[in-house]
Amino acid sequence: AARWFLVAAAIGFPFWLVFAWVFELTSHGLVREDELPPDPARVHSTARRMDFAIIAVLAIAVVLLLTNTFVWRKGAGLDDAADLSKVPPKSVAVLPLSNESGDPRQDYFSDGLSEELISDLTQINGLKVVGKTSSFRFRKSNEAPAQIGAALGVANLIEGSVRQSGQRLRVVIDMVRARDGASVWSHTFDRDLKDVFAIQSEIGAAVANALKVKLLGKPIVSEERPPSGSVVAYRAMLQGRAIARQGTQDAYRQGIALLERAIGLDPRYAYVYGLLSNYWINLGSTLTGPAQQQAFAKARAAANREFELAPNSASAHLDRAYVLSVLDLDQMAALAEYKQALALAPADETSMAFLALQLGTVGRWQDSADLYKRALVDDPLRPDWYAILADDLIMLGRLDEAEKALRTALGLQADFPGLHQERVVIDVLRNDFAAARRDAALETAPDYKTWATAMAMQISGDPSRADSALRQYQSRNASSQPYVVASLYAIRREPDKVFEWLDRAWKQHDTSLAILFFDPFILRYRDDPRFAALSAELGLSSRPAGGKAPPGASQP
Repeated sequence: AARWFLVAAAIGFPFWLVFAWVFELTSHGLVREDELPPDPARVHSTARRMDFAIIAVLAIAVVLLLTNTFVWRKGAGLDDAADLSKVPPKSVAVLPLSNESGDPRQDYFSDGLSEELISDLTQINGLKVVGKTSSFRFRKSNEAPAQIGAALGVANLIEGSVRQSGQRLRVVIDMVRARDGASVWSHTFDRDLKDVFAIQSEIGAAVANALKVKLLGKPIVSEERPPSGSVVAYRAMLQGRAIARQGTQDAYRQGIALLERAIGLDPRYAYVYGLLSNYWINLGSTLTGPAQQQAFAKARAAANREFELAPNSASAHLDRAYVLSVLDLDQMAALAEYKQALALAPADETSMAFLALQLGTVGRWQDSADLYKRALVDDPLRPDWYAILADDLIMLGRLDEAEKALRTALGLQADFPGLHQERVVIDVLRNDFAAARRDAALETAPDYKTWATAMAMQISGDPSRADSALRQYQSRNASSQPYVVASLYAIRREPDKVFEWLDRAWKQHDTSLAILFFDPFILRYRDDPRFAALSAELGLSSRPAGGKAPPGASQP
């Protein structure tokens, strides 16, 4: 736009001069200059108007030139290319492969192939691979390769498309340099659908060769592939996983049905048993009574079966740890399993993040924060990881840093559930009622909003309003969330009520007890013998090894 404006101005400027010289704008319209009587005042006025016109044109040109230099040229990737000089050359991000089938319901297949390619590439020694959550943010992005590379911290991008027609599969892959968009390697695979797994392995080997990095000494084999090689089972897994990730009760049920179909086609499909375990837990968390217990029993059985089939897979240890942490509330046993998962897949940022979360769960907040920062190098645009990093920083008493992490998370996803609720925790620790009420109002997730509002009202300075908010929360949530009620009493500094409700939470096996060591309000009472007794029940030390006590941790 700037270039064409300047070209037009340069071409038109002589014509404007001639036009201004020959014609004069009067009250009677445009009149030729030689038809008007001499008038010095009119000549002076015309000259001044001409001066203003020239100044206006030149001012617009200068603004456009500056914009082109400092804004639009950045969009072309010049500044980003400079940033890319700092990233490791052997680094890559897999952007979501586009679905060219013409049916958006097939997105799960192209997305699944993209995810598995990411998983495959993490097995290449010395190659930095960005995680799915961050790279998938650039689906159908119009940003320049240099901008994407700078945002993800990689030197190379993999993009392409997937088209399935009957039993034929066409996969187009192009790896480009982020710096200038130049192609490093590209290939088109036109094969039978049954060759999908061979195509994935070939792509991984080709990327390793193009970047001159070595495989880990063994062929690339993903845990996500069915041992029988059944493409039908594989597709059922991809579709079930994609639906269940929507996170609603109906989505969990539909996803579980498809995953069970995959198991029916391949009873030794270990990875699918792990997915079933996770989604049964998630579904059970939305249920109550016998239905919940049945869901949790199925989750435990599925995790056990996965471990029987694949005891040396990272996923089996991750899923086993999830059961131990959430269902059994055996946090130290879960920690050992998460450590084993990371040992089996040291480059897997998901294993890294789960271990980081568990370290915080047992009170090792500094170790947790350090590991989250390491995981964020490989998956830098994850709001959920910044949120849990903020939890660690809150427990370490570094509230300003925690607030910064939450601002980063909100910048990545403003409506991510629970972020404003976490800000309310900081506000309450600072005893800032105005900020707490404001942040509670900004929370979009209904459950978190209710909790955040009740927390805020406890520091309102008005005992009647605080009591009313607590009664209202208890009347609606006491049976399902006794732990949260205990935390609200901790804000009020009523220890007897705190431990009364913690005892209820333990007897109900409230899964929220898993966040005990992420709760700065309840940890005010960690010197109380009743806290030590509860910690022992959970297999935890009542004195977390996380450094200094969180703000407000001293018992009144």
